[in-house]
Amino acid sequence: MPQTKHLGNLPKPLSRDTLASLPARRADAHKGDFGHVLVVGGDLGTGGAVLLSAEAALRCGAGLVSVATRPEHVSAALTRLPETMCLGVSSANQLMALLERASVLVVGPGLGQAAWGRSLLSAVANAGLAQVWDADALNLLARTPLALPSASILTPHPGEAARLLGVSTEAVQADRAGAARKLARKYASVCVLKGAGTLVASPDGQLALCGRGHPAMAGAGLGDVLSGVLAALLAQGMDAWSAACLGTWLHACAGERLGVKGRGLAASDLLPVIRELLEEHSACLA
Repeated sequence: MPQTKHLGNLPKPLSRDTLASLPARRADAHKGDFGHVLVVGGDLGTGGAVLLSAEAALRCGAGLVSVATRPEHVSAALTRLPETMCLGVSSANQLMALLERASVLVVGPGLGQAAWGRSLLSAVANAGLAQVWDADALNLLARTPLALPSASILTPHPGEAARLLGVSTEAVQADRAGAARKLARKYASVCVLKGAGTLVASPDGQLALCGRGHPAMAGAGLGDVLSGVLAALLAQGMDAWSAACLGTWLHACAGERLGVKGRGLAASDLLPVIRELLEEHSACLA
């Protein structure tokens, strides 16, 4: 007798009609209404990653955006993004004042796995704020178990997911839905398992599939952009599940729209298109 999958185990396809929306903004709105995103990362040699995340957060409507990175990167960061508040940090102690002012954290882009990155990650993990963990934050998490704050989002690619689960990348790819669900349960966070057919899983078993995207998106920095998009949606009041679903869809649709031009898609190319798509989906004015 042929086996059939239980319909409740199938992922829900993400579509414009099923995604949550940001509310329109009041005429007297001000920047304090829309959260303060702090992006932590950018070890020596990888300073661009935090800038991609920070700019994505700005372009998706976060009221305030700060960057905590190596002191060597501050001048370049302020030249590229004068709208951000950028602090050079050499130790976790210098991060504490920024953590007190932030409402949402992004940790991992360019963080590295050396002592500097480990110390910053430890401080971030103890902050009771909604967080987006990506890149080396996930690699460090696989080596040093930490409890993530509630309302957090993990954004692993298959290799990072494999390290977090202690299995091979091939095993993750063979059962992507199972891997996403296991990660969501293990870390009590929403998991965005990236790759062709990105999956979003929640600790309570919800599963969504993003069927959008383009092979031209296979390049450096696109995950950093996604992290910033997710943080901006959290900062504006979305819950982790809704933010993960909408942010994943916006990111994939932007890549799809630009992918028709072929190879050579740069991560920063997505930013104006994501902004346009977000406005189409959630207009700023009613």
